[in-house]
Amino acid sequence: MMRRFPPALFAAVLAAGLAPTAPAMAQDQSAEPAPAADPGPPPNGDPGATPIAGDAVYKAFHEKAGIDRIGADTVDRSAADPRISDIFKNRDLPHLKEMLSVQLCYILGGPCTYAGKDMKTAHKDMGVRVADFNALVENLQKAMDREGVPFRMQNRLLAKLAPQQRVVVQR
Repeated sequence: MMRRFPPALFAAVLAAGLAPTAPAMAQDQSAEPAPAADPGPPPNGDPGATPIAGDAVYKAFHEKAGIDRIGADTVDRSAADPRISDIFKNRDLPHLKEMLSVQLCYILGGPCTYAGKDMKTAHKDMGVRVADFNALVENLQKAMDREGVPFRMQNRLLAKLAPQQRVVVQR
């Protein structure tokens, strides 16, 4: 069995869309995943991580449709989770689901363009604690499990997102 990263590694990505005024992200509608060898900085926003090279991880997440399901499931779980549900009150949850989906799609090397705020700006004044971050990561991991994403591929994404904890956690 593959070792999973602790929850603290991944919650930053989910919290990215929690800012109530975060701008929308645009999605490239092309059918083929874009190659992600060294794309440089994102054209419109900073999703907090560079894309994973190649398309193996993107495909393991069941491409855009699977990523959309994971994003929606994670937001739904988090909004219902008594540990962190207060963070999700008075938020535009459909918008958050879309933002998270596009952010994950971009980082997984898919054909999406992230146009949202950088992670520091998106989480400013939210007061995210380590425990909140960890709860969000747990919900994401459950969503990835539900989608049938192999642990090894989950860990590739978690490793890309881990550095965001330093920016997202504020207290």
